[in-house]
Amino acid sequence: MTMTKLIHQRGMSLVELMVAMVISLFLSAGLFTMFNMSSSNVTTTSQFNQLQENGRIALTLMERDINQLGFFGDLTGTEMILNTNTTNSATAVTSDCVGGGVNNETFPENVPAHFRRLWGFEYKTTVEINCNSALTPDKGTDIIQVKRLMGPSLAAADLESNRYYASVTSNEIEFFNGSATPPTKLNSRLWEYQHHVYFVETDNNIPVLKRRSLNISNGMSNEEQLVEGIENLRFMYGFDNDGDSTPDVFLPAEDVSTFMWDNQGFQRLVAVKIFVLVRSVQPDRTYSNDVTYTLGDKEISGASSANSSDPNYEHYRRRVMSTTVVLENPVLIRT
Repeated sequence: MTMTKLIHQRGMSLVELMVAMVISLFLSAGLFTMFNMSSSNVTTTSQFNQLQENGRIALTLMERDINQLGFFGDLTGTEMILNTNTTNSATAVTSDCVGGGVNNETFPENVPAHFRRLWGFEYKTTVEINCNSALTPDKGTDIIQVKRLMGPSLAAADLESNRYYASVTSNEIEFFNGSATPPTKLNSRLWEYQHHVYFVETDNNIPVLKRRSLNISNGMSNEEQLVEGIENLRFMYGFDNDGDSTPDVFLPAEDVSTFMWDNQGFQRLVAVKIFVLVRSVQPDRTYSNDVTYTLGDKEISGASSANSSDPNYEHYRRRVMSTTVVLENPVLIRT
């Protein structure tokens, strides 16, 4: 007789299967939560790094330019008076940006007024700088205008035909085209002349730090996009009231008088504080910004703004960065 041993196989019961499914569900939920937190941390870290980098670049670009404000080679520290110590044989600027004050075009004018190498304003309702190629900054942001020579000095063979230059000695300056033969002056040096206007303008809901610069063919209509994510600019101007070459008070542009812009009396401009409000380029819908940011003397809310057309206004991360620029050139700190 053949004996057959029967092996009984037993599967999972319905209760055991349901318990296993519940445990798997909790494990899956935990893994999803960890993945979501990790993804959120990556987004947050990336955006904070972006804020830091964009703000640093913006401040460096403006600081480097403003630090050399008033530099005019060997004539630095001397008032430029057309047809006295200043000659202009350069082509007229066809699309100029003219700032406030009587003598605030690209080149000095033949008028009895100080030639402004620096000037600024906050755009509230009117753009106070007249550019033939219209300037369209964001409201509530500052605009600054800077004019100076660019170093180092150049040889005649290095001049570019589409740029303006100046031949400078210790007692006179002559502006000329790069395509022309440089003026012959005893002990003169040649420098590029530049006029910059910094402002913020939003393109496709992305605020951008922009700059107008000067050349012969386009005048001041050359517009450069410098840094994305710069949402607001604020400049505070430091004036020395007692002659010790250190700022005694910092004022916004709207509180600076014509007398002070012209560095008359003891109210001399010796420093500029630069504040930038940096914003992430992309919104984060999981983040709501209710922080109030201080830029010098004014505050800006990160919460939803009635003045913003961007529906994601409150979902951007932001950061304020600042620096103080000491103006060392004698034109701004002369006694």
